[in-house]
Amino acid sequence: MDKQHIPESFGVFKPVGHVVITLRTAGDLQRAEAALKEQGFDAREIVHYTPAEMIDQVNAEVERASPLAAIGQDLNLIKAHRELAQAGCSFLVVHAPEQAHVDKVNAVAHRQKAVAAQRYGRFVTEELIDGDTGNQTNESPDAGLDDALITARR
Repeated sequence: MDKQHIPESFGVFKPVGHVVITLRTAGDLQRAEAALKEQGFDAREIVHYTPAEMIDQVNAEVERASPLAAIGQDLNLIKAHRELAQAGCSFLVVHAPEQAHVDKVNAVAHRQKAVAAQRYGRFVTEELIDGDTGNQTNESPDAGLDDALITARR
């Protein structure tokens, strides 16, 4: 994955096989990226987004999203990313196709006190950070699960 080849489902960001880490500051992002490289991740397996880049990406996706994106939580989740970016958060997207990779990313996210870390599977997006609001199990976009994520992280 790179910023020119963004994995999508129904027109919205869905990087299956990746973990998205939300970090409070650019400094936190730099420390997390360095820690991931120390854990053996190659620079090509890590994509970082500034708050402005995430806001621009989400705005573009919201405009072109298929109505089907609103059925599950994918559209809500990218809107939550936009709100976190508007609050100054930065993002790392890390290729983690195997559980061992996810475990390493999760450990770095916890050490860096990440706001959130989501593992994207084909059907389920799993929150990895302790104190999470739970997996996205209710398929109603009105459930407010992602709004609860934002509120819990403030």
